[in-house]
Amino acid sequence: MPLTDVAIRKAAPADKPYKLTDGEGLYLLVNAAGKYWRMNYRFAGKQKTLSLGVYPDLGLANARERLKDARRLLANDTDPALVKKVQKAARREAAANSFEAIAREWFAKYSPGWAETHADRIIRRLDVHAFPWLGNRPIADIAAPEVLAVLRRIEERGTLETAHRTSQAIGQVFRYAVATGRATRDPTGDLKGALPPSRPTHFAAITDPSAIGALLRAIDGHNGGFVVKAALRLAPLVFVRPGELRTARWADIDLENAIWAYAASKTKTQHIVPLARQAVEILREIEPLTGHREHVFPANRGEGRPMSENTINAALRALGYDGKTLTGHGFRATARTLLDETLGFPPHVIEQQLAHAVKDPLGRAYNRTAHLEQRRPMMQTWADYLDKLKAGADVLQFPAKA
Repeated sequence: MPLTDVAIRKAAPADKPYKLTDGEGLYLLVNAAGKYWRMNYRFAGKQKTLSLGVYPDLGLANARERLKDARRLLANDTDPALVKKVQKAARREAAANSFEAIAREWFAKYSPGWAETHADRIIRRLDVHAFPWLGNRPIADIAAPEVLAVLRRIEERGTLETAHRTSQAIGQVFRYAVATGRATRDPTGDLKGALPPSRPTHFAAITDPSAIGALLRAIDGHNGGFVVKAALRLAPLVFVRPGELRTARWADIDLENAIWAYAASKTKTQHIVPLARQAVEILREIEPLTGHREHVFPANRGEGRPMSENTINAALRALGYDGKTLTGHGFRATARTLLDETLGFPPHVIEQQLAHAVKDPLGRAYNRTAHLEQRRPMMQTWADYLDKLKAGADVLQFPAKA
C-alpha cells in the first residue's frame, strides 16, 4: 500500500530501524535519529541505494518527484547516485569560489596588516552592501552590471562616498581572485565614470588661535571621567591619529626619556613622538590609575580593551563641538596648520611628526625616526604655545625656521 502523510507522521522509532515502503523502490527508513527517504535500484548489475532526503524537510510528494527523476536517469543508462555526487561536488566548488568565500579569504590574509578600525570598516562595507547580493554568486560569473546594481543601491541612499569605497573593496577582492586563479578579470574596471565623483571630505578642525584657546579651556573644564579628560588633554599635545591615541600602551611609553615609540597605524613602521613636559605631566597623573593596565586609556568594560573609538568625539560633542566643528582627528590639522603658518617650523619636520609618507628631493622616503632632534624642541614649543593660547595671551609668530 502506498504511504500516506498521516502514516508517516505517526511512525515512531522502535527498538530497531524499520522501513515504510511506498512502492517502486521508494521507502522511508525510521530510526532513533530520524526519518530518511531512500530508493533501492539496480545499475550495471549491482544493487544500490540512493538517499533522497530527510523527512519532514522533504515531504511525501517531493520524495515521489525525486524518485521519478532518478528513474528517468536510469531509463537513460545513467546512475542517479553518480549524478548526485557530481552535483554535490559542483555545489561545493561553487560555494568555495563564491564572492563571499573569496572575499573572506582575502580579508583573512591581508587584514592582520591593517589598522583595526580600517579592517572593521572594510568587512562591514562588504557585509552590509555586497554580500547580501553578490555573496553566493560564483565570482567568475559576476559581471559589471551586477556590481553596478550593488553600488547604485548605496548611491540612492545618499552615501556616495560609501559607494566608491565599497567599489574599491570589491575590486580588491576580484583582483585577489584573478591572482589566485578563481576569476579572469576585475569587472569594477568597467565601471569607471558610472558613479558620480564624490566630493572629498576633510576632518573638521579649528585653526583660529583664539578658538583653540577656548577649546583648551573647555577641555580643562570637562566634567566627564578622569581617563577621558586625560585623553582629551593629551590629544592636542601629541596630535597622533585618534586610533593611535586610544590604543596607546604603557609598554611603548618612556616617561624618563619623554618618548612614545609605536608602530604607525597606517604603515606599521616605527614612529617616535617626543613628549613635551606638559604631555609627560598628564601621563604621570593618569599612571597611578591605569599604569597597571595594558592601555593608557582602557575601556570601562572588558579587560585588555582600549577606549572606544567614539569616546573622544562623544566627549567633544559634550563640550559643544559637533562633527562639523571638530573631531578627534582635527587636532592633527590644527597642529599642521599652526606649526607651519604661525610657528614657522619646516613642513618636512611637521610631516615627519604626523607620520605622513614624505620624501626627500631624491625620492627616498624619510625614516620615521628621522629629525628627532628637530622634532623634540618643536613639540615643546607647540605645547608652550597651546598653554599661552589657553591663558588667553596675545601670541605672536615665532621665527622658528632654521
